[in-house]
Amino acid sequence: MALAKEIMGCSMMEYKSSLSSPFLNQNKFLIRPSLVNPSRMRRDNRVHLRKAKKGAVAAISEDLVKIVPVFSAAEKPVKFKVRAVVTVRNKIKEDFKEAIAKQLDALTDKIGRNVALELVSTQIDPRTKVAKKSSEGVLKDWSKKSNLKAERVNYTAEFEVDSNFGVPGAITVTNKHQTEFFLETITIEGFACGPLHFPCNSWMQAKKDHPEKRIVFCNKPYLPNQTPEGLKELRQKELKNLRGDGNGVRKLSDRIYDYALYNDLGNPDKGIDLTRPTLGGKKIPYPRRCRTGRLPTDTDMLIESRVEKPLPMYVPRDEQFEESKMDTFSFGKLKGVLHNLIPSLRSSFKSDKDFRGFADIDSLYSEGILLKLGLQEEILKKLPLPKMVSKFQDYNQGILKYDIPQILSKDKFSWLRDDEFARQAVAGVNPLSIERLESFPPVSKLDPEVYGPVESALKEEHILPHLYGMTVQQALDENKLYIVDYHDVYLPFVDRINALDGRKSYATRTIFFSTPNGSLKPVAIELSLPHAGPSSRAKRVLTPPVDATTTWLWRLAKAHVCSNDAGVHQLVHHWLRTHATLEPFILAAHRQLSAMHPIYKLLDPHMRYTLEINALARQALINADGVIESCFTPGRYAMEISAAAYKDWRFDTQSLPADLIRRGMAVPDPTQPHGVKLVLEDYPYGSDGLLIWGAIENFVRTYVQHYYPDSSRIRSDRELQDWYSESINVGHADLRNETWWPSLSTPDDLVSILSTLIWLASAQHAALNFAQYPYGGYVPNRPPLMRRLIPEETDPEYANFLADPQKYFLSALPSVLQATKYMAVVDTLSTHSPDEEYLGERQQPSTWSGDADVVEAFYKFSAEIRDIEKEIDRRNSDPTLKHRCGAGVLPYELLAPSSEPGITCRGVPNSVSI
Repeated sequence: MALAKEIMGCSMMEYKSSLSSPFLNQNKFLIRPSLVNPSRMRRDNRVHLRKAKKGAVAAISEDLVKIVPVFSAAEKPVKFKVRAVVTVRNKIKEDFKEAIAKQLDALTDKIGRNVALELVSTQIDPRTKVAKKSSEGVLKDWSKKSNLKAERVNYTAEFEVDSNFGVPGAITVTNKHQTEFFLETITIEGFACGPLHFPCNSWMQAKKDHPEKRIVFCNKPYLPNQTPEGLKELRQKELKNLRGDGNGVRKLSDRIYDYALYNDLGNPDKGIDLTRPTLGGKKIPYPRRCRTGRLPTDTDMLIESRVEKPLPMYVPRDEQFEESKMDTFSFGKLKGVLHNLIPSLRSSFKSDKDFRGFADIDSLYSEGILLKLGLQEEILKKLPLPKMVSKFQDYNQGILKYDIPQILSKDKFSWLRDDEFARQAVAGVNPLSIERLESFPPVSKLDPEVYGPVESALKEEHILPHLYGMTVQQALDENKLYIVDYHDVYLPFVDRINALDGRKSYATRTIFFSTPNGSLKPVAIELSLPHAGPSSRAKRVLTPPVDATTTWLWRLAKAHVCSNDAGVHQLVHHWLRTHATLEPFILAAHRQLSAMHPIYKLLDPHMRYTLEINALARQALINADGVIESCFTPGRYAMEISAAAYKDWRFDTQSLPADLIRRGMAVPDPTQPHGVKLVLEDYPYGSDGLLIWGAIENFVRTYVQHYYPDSSRIRSDRELQDWYSESINVGHADLRNETWWPSLSTPDDLVSILSTLIWLASAQHAALNFAQYPYGGYVPNRPPLMRRLIPEETDPEYANFLADPQKYFLSALPSVLQATKYMAVVDTLSTHSPDEEYLGERQQPSTWSGDADVVEAFYKFSAEIRDIEKEIDRRNSDPTLKHRCGAGVLPYELLAPSSEPGITCRGVPNSVSI
């Protein structure tokens, strides 16, 4: 009986008792109850953290609530009709070819080349031993509604079923038109258990291109061993289609998820300078990426040929940016920046000139720069470029004006202060590198035979004058000393970087002290070059300045630290730890977890757009001579630094509590709400992050316990085990034998794994991404590359430094071209698009799952997220928290969940979507 209730969506006992009611004896009709409690439905408008923008929907003339005949079991099965309401999302813009095809489809729809649907029951026909199916229904009035300009259009279709049909668990869709269309949802009206919802959010390809029928499952979740008999074959068939066979070149319309090495970053056919090593495999371990199947290059059969901009790279069709995101911001506008703005900037500066003074930098925001647009002028006028490049004071003159970054909005000179330099280590673009110093001096882990002595040049006398009377040991014991250590990350690459034209780097260590008022301050910076022999002066220590000369030397040292920080932030914490390492889990989820699986439904919003943005990154950001190589100090060695960091990456330390403990920024404490206690109380990323982490973990635990009350269900769930196993053994194949991979045997194991993945995709990525322009848009605050080393008294250029330290400082920063190119890109990457879906939101909030208890748990999660936002606002007004409140101090809002579109330095999207 319980199984019947689960499958039918309503109790058979209730159904039978209703047959004897006087109302039914007289009328033989039943008005269907709602599948979801109406009180829960009314809460939909409270789920969103910001007011949702809804497009116009073309109304349908039919009434959605119908009366349905009900027959007793003793009667002979009788056929009756049910109806589908199908919501199709229109394209906002169509090119000429698409418009012609659309009109052709409208004409041919009338003669049978239409869209056909078929209901598939959860039950097996005892005679044929296959799932029961309805008659075929076609979408009505397609030709009549083809010219509607509404964002969404509702169509209807009717089906004939008999009274023994049961309940539909799937719908097959055949698109006989010439072109694809986006199917958002299907709602079936007419069954006794109420409306049945089939969320789809997928492109329906034309039958001529993809002959197989598309399968859309009902929103009711099923574990594999609970799958109704009528759906078992379809469940396996759909997964098989998504996996593909691993062969052939992928078409843009395909929905196939598979793995490949990072063997497409270089382009050896264009010359040796664009050759790059393959990432992934024994030689250079790295995560796997989505396979495209492109042919190899002519020069090297092991290197995949490139698809250069503006041609699109393959990702499965449903992973591509939706039109609103593509059109309003990300894809179209990022390409506009990369393909048109940057060449214009390059042609505007005949030589790679330096900024002549800080006034030149200020003029980028007040006066703009003159672009010699030449033949590209008319093209640029038509491009939907980002906000900061669309504010042309006089477009005919090609003036490009950048928005003022937030770092300058409250205090134009804050970037010069040591306390601001330190504050950004815990509340800036990269709060993930700082660690508590547990012993002094720090020691390298590199091989001394290759890289020289492991000892640091830092001595107690360097930092003692800045410890407020404490000894070094006292400061260590009382958790007062912290470090940002880039020595071992950079030292193996410094010689190669410094041999590049216009690039200069050190391996750096920065020591911070927590002052009595709770704020950090830098007390020493160590600068290291590769060891060149016994008499080599490879290590150098600078301390806070005492006069004019040391002020400028200290300023240069901080700039080198910031440059290194920008590189590690982008290549390790941002790209590797959120983008690259999540991609295998996403690929495996689509390949191994059915859309009916409850864990797929949980992860779905946290996988949105990630494969697309990663493909775009391979095409234009992390590729040979791409933005990362052009704008950051490591140059052509950038991705090798990322790959070197992957060797030390561990999934079991990626959760926020585990990461804080690993870095010594927190200690285990079972009395605390999240099981850890911060050692630095005013750590905005850590303290706000724990609130978000706790909300995610609580919701995931409730969700997991609902479907997995005991460990036996975890172990027997073949899809779940295959997903996790493939993520490790294929997606992270180079690390598959590591012993630190968490097991997946208990509900607690699953809660930990899922919470970590959702944290990384949402809050972790948001904290690392959306402050790039607010802090990096003013290049002196956070230079992405340095072009000069710091002069010593014996150096020939030391005299030039003394004569004009400002000129020397500016010549060490990126050139005008490098700076403006970098600013244009990080502005785009820091922008929220209007269709952003934030933590606590999801599409179809009341019907994404057919399980009312789970929907209720999601509403509670949304409410908790809103409460967290209020607490973050309160903290940003607390004057005792110096790292987020004070004169000229920017509030820490990167983990405030909601945001308006644009560059806001706040907002936590559900997924890695930019």
